[in-house]
Amino acid sequence: MDRIDLVALDSFSAIARHGNFRRAAIERGVSPSTLSQSLRDLETSLGVRLLNRTTRSVALTEAGAALLKTLQPALGQIAAAVDEARSAQDEPSGPLRINAPEPAVDLVLAPMVADFLAAYPAVRLEIISETGLVDIVAKGFDAGVRWEESLAQDMIAVPLGPPQRYTVAATPEVVARYGAPQHPNELLDRPCLRVRFPSGAQPPWEFERNGEVVKVAVQGPLITSSPALLLRAVLDGAGFYAFFDGVVAPYLASGQLVSVLDDWSEPFSGPLLYYPSRRYPPSALRAFVAFIQERRRREGW
Repeated sequence: MDRIDLVALDSFSAIARHGNFRRAAIERGVSPSTLSQSLRDLETSLGVRLLNRTTRSVALTEAGAALLKTLQPALGQIAAAVDEARSAQDEPSGPLRINAPEPAVDLVLAPMVADFLAAYPAVRLEIISETGLVDIVAKGFDAGVRWEESLAQDMIAVPLGPPQRYTVAATPEVVARYGAPQHPNELLDRPCLRVRFPSGAQPPWEFERNGEVVKVAVQGPLITSSPALLLRAVLDGAGFYAFFDGVVAPYLASGQLVSVLDDWSEPFSGPLLYYPSRRYPPSALRAFVAFIQERRRREGW
C-alpha cells in the first residue's frame, strides 16, 4: 500500500466539510493555493478525482464521498488519540471551535471570552455565530451552544448561564396607541415583529402562567432573521417583540421601552454548551468546561 500523507487527507476532509477552499484554508492556517496543491497531490496519489470544483463551488465525487465517509471517523479517532497524549500537559492549548446562535453569543459567551482567554492564553478560541442547527462533528466544531429542546440525545450538555425569560416590549408611544394587552391572544390585534429562521420556520410566541400554556402566531409589518434589525425596529416604534430579557433590560431601565404581559413570562433554562461524549475531549474544551463550572459556582446560578 502506498503511503498517503495524513495532512493531505485532513486537508481533503476540511475542504469537503466547508465546501470552499478559502474557508478551509483559513481553518488550517494555509493559503488556498497550498490547499489546492495538496488536494491535487492526493488525487494523483490515489489515481482518482475526489472533488469537482469550479470557481464558485466544490462538490464531492462518488469516490470522494466514499472516502470521506470512512475517513471522518478515522480522523476523529486520531484527533482523540492526540488529545489524550496532550492531556498530560500542564497548560491547555490549541484551537477551540464553538458554534452558537447569535443571542447566546451576545448574552452568554461574549461576557466570558476575555476572562477565559486571560486564564488560558495558549488556547485559540473561534466562535461561529449560526442560527440554524448544524452537525457540529461533521462541521469540525469542538462544541455547540443551543437550548435544551434542540439538543441531540448523545451529547454531553453543560449549563452556560442562569435561567432566562422572554419579555414582550414596545415603546411607550406604541403601548399608548394600541393599549397594553392583558392576555397573549390580544397580541393578534397589535403590530408584532416576527423572526424567520434559516430553515424558514416562524415559531409562534409561547406564554405560560400557572401551568397554562398559550401559543400565539403573531402578525405584523416586519419579518426578518436579523436580531439587530428587530431591536432597532422596536426602538423606532414599529411594534411589539418578544426579546430575551438580557437583551431588553437596558432599554427597560432607561424607559425607551416598556414591557407587557410580564405575568405570562415564566423563566426557562438558559443555553447549554454541548459536545460529543468521547473519552478524551481536547484540552482546550476541558478547560472551557471547567471555566464555566467555576463561573457558575462563583455567580450562584
